Amino acid sequence: MCRMGEVWGVLAAVLSSALGGTSIGATRYLVGAIDPLAIGSFRFGIGFALLLPVALLQGGRWPAHRDWLAVAGLGVLFFAVFPLLFNASLIFTTAARGALALSTLPLLTMLVGAALGSEALTLRKSLGVIVAMFGVALALLSGLSAAPSGAWRGDLLMVVAALCMALYSIWSRSFIARSGPIRFTTMAMGVGAACLILISCARGSFAPVADFAIPQWLAATYLGAFGSALTFYLWAFALARTTPTRVAISVTVNPGAASVVGAVLLREPLSWNLAGGIVTVFAGIWIATISGRQPRPATQAT
Repeated sequence: MCRMGEVWGVLAAVLSSALGGTSIGATRYLVGAIDPLAIGSFRFGIGFALLLPVALLQGGRWPAHRDWLAVAGLGVLFFAVFPLLFNASLIFTTAARGALALSTLPLLTMLVGAALGSEALTLRKSLGVIVAMFGVALALLSGLSAAPSGAWRGDLLMVVAALCMALYSIWSRSFIARSGPIRFTTMAMGVGAACLILISCARGSFAPVADFAIPQWLAATYLGAFGSALTFYLWAFALARTTPTRVAISVTVNPGAASVVGAVLLREPLSWNLAGGIVTVFAGIWIATISGRQPRPATQAT
């Protein structure tokens, strides 16, 4: 059985992924108004601005000087390259299909972790990943048939984004263990946000902001506060307490949330099979999480 700390880690990952699902819908809403670079700049710029005072007030250790280059690299990978691919994919595909493509994350994390020797590949964990991914496909079965022309391009971009997220989840654990989730996330997000903002300014990506109405500002603010600051703090919190695959499998909750937001905001299809898919997803998470002996997770620094 999982230790209590791992249970809290899995619950934090599930909440993070549910918030991430709503962020897919909000991002899909904004892609018609501004380009992917500007969306990422808003999302992580606002997220960094909200996390920084919390990190300063909390006190404790920031990443050590010897870790700065690695933390900056992870920040660029996850908070610059990942959102660029993520946002660009939703230009070509629906929120539902994008969420399904992102749900390859647990499989990619499991395979990359095994290849790098950071996490053992077990039968039960593999079965849980397969069941959860089947639940995603079941939940989105009807939505997948309503694909726009050229949707495969968006699907492929989202799979590459998922690979970036898998690498981040595996490589970041030791740094999170040394400095804690909030300070690590704040520094990494700040680096990624700075890159996106500088490139956006150089390309003139913020020009359409002058025409924003209240709905666009609300979507951008939501992405920064809930889709960035809270989502990725919870993700780092989870990685400090349990294994990358257990964290990654929670992303299969993402499509259910994305489908609901896509239906409400974008009038994308929402069908009866969503409930069955969500039940199957949680069954897969339970199979992968409630298991026997697992590699000891990284211990959070105090």
